[in-house]
Amino acid sequence: MKVKYLIFWMIILLLSSCKMKNSADLVVKNAVIYTLDSTETIAQAMAVKDGKVLATGTNKEIESAYNSKQNIDAGGHALYPGFIDAHCHFCSYGITKLRYADLTGTSSFGQVLKVLKDFSRKHPGNAWILGRGWDQNDWQNKSFPDRAALDSLFPDKPVMLTRIDGHAVLVNGKALQMAGYTPETSIEGGQLIKNHGRLTGVLLDNAADKIKAMASQVTAEELRQALLKAQEDCFAVGLTSVVNAGLDKDYVQTIDKMNKDKVLKMRIYAMLSPTAENIETYLKKGIYKTPYLHVASIKLYADGALGSRGACLLEPYSDDGGNYGFLVNSPAYLDSLCRMAYENGYQVNTHAIGDSAVRLMLDIYSRYLKPGNGRRWRIEHSQVVAPSDFQRYGELSVIPAVNTTHATSDMYWADKRLGKRVKYAYAYRRLLEQNGWLTNGSDFPVESINPLYGFYAAVARKDLSGYPEGGFQSENALTRLQALKAMTIWAAKGSFEENEKGSLSKGKVADFVITDRDIMTCDIDKVPATKILYTVSGGEIVYKNEE
Repeated sequence: MKVKYLIFWMIILLLSSCKMKNSADLVVKNAVIYTLDSTETIAQAMAVKDGKVLATGTNKEIESAYNSKQNIDAGGHALYPGFIDAHCHFCSYGITKLRYADLTGTSSFGQVLKVLKDFSRKHPGNAWILGRGWDQNDWQNKSFPDRAALDSLFPDKPVMLTRIDGHAVLVNGKALQMAGYTPETSIEGGQLIKNHGRLTGVLLDNAADKIKAMASQVTAEELRQALLKAQEDCFAVGLTSVVNAGLDKDYVQTIDKMNKDKVLKMRIYAMLSPTAENIETYLKKGIYKTPYLHVASIKLYADGALGSRGACLLEPYSDDGGNYGFLVNSPAYLDSLCRMAYENGYQVNTHAIGDSAVRLMLDIYSRYLKPGNGRRWRIEHSQVVAPSDFQRYGELSVIPAVNTTHATSDMYWADKRLGKRVKYAYAYRRLLEQNGWLTNGSDFPVESINPLYGFYAAVARKDLSGYPEGGFQSENALTRLQALKAMTIWAAKGSFEENEKGSLSKGKVADFVITDRDIMTCDIDKVPATKILYTVSGGEIVYKNEE
């Protein structure tokens, strides 16, 4: 009997000296975890349950407190909150991958034609020949191309080639004929480029809209496949959330259904295009939100792009005297949409590249936004800002939603467009100082989908070849911590989602990325070659590097 009592009390003592372990769905150990929580803790291990962070701490703390059937040994590698692209075109990227010839990096118009001929042979049944990615600034002849060669190669099939920035297209005569365009055609907020009274086929901004609509029709199944392709590529580069700039109702509803069917696991903050249908379906009915889809903003356009001289400037282009660029929408129209958004509690996110367009939007915003407001209205790109306008971002709490790779893509020719004004372009540090934070997105497919290229451009201010040696206007470089925050916690804040993602704090979604080198400490020029080892969304491994 005494032996039984002794065993009983030994068991009681043993149990009382040990804590019962809690159950987790996933435990990660042996990592360098940049939690980006309120104290910027760097942890070793993390436990996840039901798609959310349970706890972070040392290996000992997490292993002694949690049991899990699934474990990741990070092997000492760095782990970050899931990367967020704060301004991109997720749907367009997927469609482009499926239906367009890739013209990115072509060094001449002759090379463009070669790519198109090969593409046409491989896709003989396509009703349109579509391509994207050309940039005349990369060619020896930096003038806009002419449609003559396209007319000769493709006299009976319409062709539409979208410039890298998406604000200009080159089309052939067949496409012009289908659109009913003649040399006398005039379109507000757009431009039909002519040569001695003849249409060259280059259409800027609103002038391209009609042909884009004709050429870009997709079936429901094509859209579904495009979204899955975009998701696959995003996960492979560590993106777990994106802000999709400019979406229509049908696209939003397809995304929503695919989310609910658990086939689309990308978290999407949708900026609505300001169509009547979108306004009636969403904006006037309030904010729509699920765990994966958030509809709370509208996307407006003030001007075009600097590369195609459609950005609206306060003074003429330095390389095109008398040309100030142009607005793509009237101030009255933009103001009416801002008023509607304000009255319905929606965020306004306006594309503004040139300093005149930026000033116009600050003027319009100032009619609605008071100092200290929490509306978080944004100016997308904020590419060229007049010196006296920087402080207005802080005064009105307007968020600069920048794209750091634009600086390193444009740096070869930006001074030719802007002259001395280039000093006030791509001024990311100066913009950050106004509110203490900003968001960074790639604008893909305008730029690469890889968010680490944006991190590198923000910090090093160099292209992928390491040029220029000292960095382009390096006085406006961000620190590594600022650059990381701009694509995690600040990007989440730009979409009113900082309480649920963007850092690895208890209770937030378990979206995270493990890389093969630590971008916070490695040689900065090695960052672009960094590989993603794991991408995890809601505690689920959605990408694993098998190399």
